[in-house]
Amino acid sequence: MTHKDYSNIDDAVLMEPIFKTSRKFYVTTGILSVFVLWGVYCFSVQWREGLGVTGMNLPVSWSFYVTNFVFFIGISHAGTLISAILRMTQAEWRRPITRVAEVITVAVLGIGGMNILIDMGRLDRITNVFMYGRYQSPLLWDATSITAYLTASSIYLFIPMIPDIAILKEYATGWRKFLYQVLSFGWTGTERQHKILNRVIGIMAILVIPIAVSVHTVVSFVFSMTVQPMWHSTIFGPYFVVGAIFSGLAALLIIMAVVRKVFHLEDYLQPIHFSYLGLLVLAMTLLWFYFTFAEYLTAYFGNEPDEMRVWWSKISGDYAIYFWAMVIFNFVIPIPILAIRKLRTISGTVIASFSICIGMWLERFIIIIPTMANPRLHQLPAGSYSPTYIEWGLMMGCFALFGLIYVMFCKLFPIVSIWEVREGREETMKIVQERVERYTPGLGRLNDKELS
Repeated sequence: MTHKDYSNIDDAVLMEPIFKTSRKFYVTTGILSVFVLWGVYCFSVQWREGLGVTGMNLPVSWSFYVTNFVFFIGISHAGTLISAILRMTQAEWRRPITRVAEVITVAVLGIGGMNILIDMGRLDRITNVFMYGRYQSPLLWDATSITAYLTASSIYLFIPMIPDIAILKEYATGWRKFLYQVLSFGWTGTERQHKILNRVIGIMAILVIPIAVSVHTVVSFVFSMTVQPMWHSTIFGPYFVVGAIFSGLAALLIIMAVVRKVFHLEDYLQPIHFSYLGLLVLAMTLLWFYFTFAEYLTAYFGNEPDEMRVWWSKISGDYAIYFWAMVIFNFVIPIPILAIRKLRTISGTVIASFSICIGMWLERFIIIIPTMANPRLHQLPAGSYSPTYIEWGLMMGCFALFGLIYVMFCKLFPIVSIWEVREGREETMKIVQERVERYTPGLGRLNDKELS
């Protein structure tokens, strides 16, 4: 198709990548598929020979897999939570970025859960969760909350896609036309349908916020409900939620920059979007530092011997390089970039976001490994951990799988919501003007009298 075959410029720009396949698509999917297959091979080796091929040992029985699990679940907050909050607050600049964010959630939740299955070693043991699961265990809380979050996020992603799928149906042929015909659910764009759609989106936005907050809170309970040193902390719930939003925003900015560059969406994902999100990341950077400082300060003044062994191993011991790298990547690098307006450009926010993603992965690593290596049970000697190529391969495979899922989504559906962009262009100025007049002193009272 050419631009002349579309009814308007939005259809042309946002749908051309779907109906026109370039060589870059095949190269990208090929490279990502190679890494995914390498991850599959590494898992097959682990399946045949057991968890002994990994660097896990006694007492370090949690490692890369649990680190990746917490990291991916944290990134999932980039989607439905941020999108829902922006919808609830009626932030008009949200319209081009909501779907970019929501796809992240659905993709990484499955990959995060998959890391737990990999960590179990034997996939058949997942049946024990359903057959013998007991809600006295925080592990079952985890499974329940993540399942609920994945279900709610999938619905929240799909419902706003229905009008765009109906538009795709007009241009598609063959199997695509059949697929879009089924998924559009008879959408014709009537006023009644739009009213129902907006009502359902509003309800889902309200529901998904507490579910999203509960998910990473429950993930933190897997650690804090134990008596392991540096884990048994009441601050872990909000600490993990803040970290999740922090890393989720950073991941969203990176994906936005990639999508903007690859699909030439400069007119949709503008510098102001990166600047606004950059300010949100700046606020979360300060919050993360506050929680981190409070956590380590209270542990130090408590001076409990078992906790101090873990504390010193992070500050100046075997894991000091990871701890201070975490501080540099999460605080020292992002703060000047995001706080100084001239540096808070698209390139600047992406650099800060890459730094934060690295730092937040290190944060999860530094939470898990030092505590496992210095257990409270003194009968177990202090341990150490070094990942093998199996763990590195599975980690690369997981990141590649996320990229592949995202690429395939972009090949089937518009990554920017067409109908929301149109609605914003046609109605935003009127809506914003009415909103400003409603809370402006003098004008607000006048409008209330007119309404009465």
